[in-house]
Amino acid sequence: MPPAPGDREARRKDVSEAVWHVLADKGFGGLTLRAVATAMGVSTGMLMHYFPTKRALITHALDLLEQRTAERPRRARPGAGLATVRAMLLDILPLTPGDVARNRIWVSSWDLSLADGELTTQQADRYTRLRSTIRPHLEAARDLGELPATADPEQLAATAVAFTHGLVVQALFDPGRFPGDVQITMLDDFLAATALPR
Repeated sequence: MPPAPGDREARRKDVSEAVWHVLADKGFGGLTLRAVATAMGVSTGMLMHYFPTKRALITHALDLLEQRTAERPRRARPGAGLATVRAMLLDILPLTPGDVARNRIWVSSWDLSLADGELTTQQADRYTRLRSTIRPHLEAARDLGELPATADPEQLAATAVAFTHGLVVQALFDPGRFPGDVQITMLDDFLAATALPR
């Protein structure tokens, strides 16, 4: 018997917390209906009222990951230009335990996303949105003379995201070689190489 509408909404938060617990512990590779049901202490059959298929569970998990990423604490935006670009890119890097966990979950989702055309499109859209949030600050940096007048903010946003996500992957696989202070120095060096000399 499916849960009543009120009960369904009341349990949805519990379901999301259990999904997040499994993701943090095992990544997308370990995300199964059985694992989530075990984390909740319920039967797989009960959970199937919420997620009738594995695909529905994965879609919910990706939505949850995007929501938690959007709601995470962020650094103050110091003003127009490269200082804000720096703050935005620092927010992506795995510099805290929470950032490490969230990035590990994102990276674990890539295999699933690459194997599914619809999920591939959704992931590409996420990157498009990320670049679009950075681009105006690069435009401002160009207008302020922090970047060359010929700088292409669209291409620079793509380069900055590619650099930052490459650094994320290296830091996750080799944290001893890429601790927080090294990540920050590398990001600052990248931005300095992009900017006009002062």
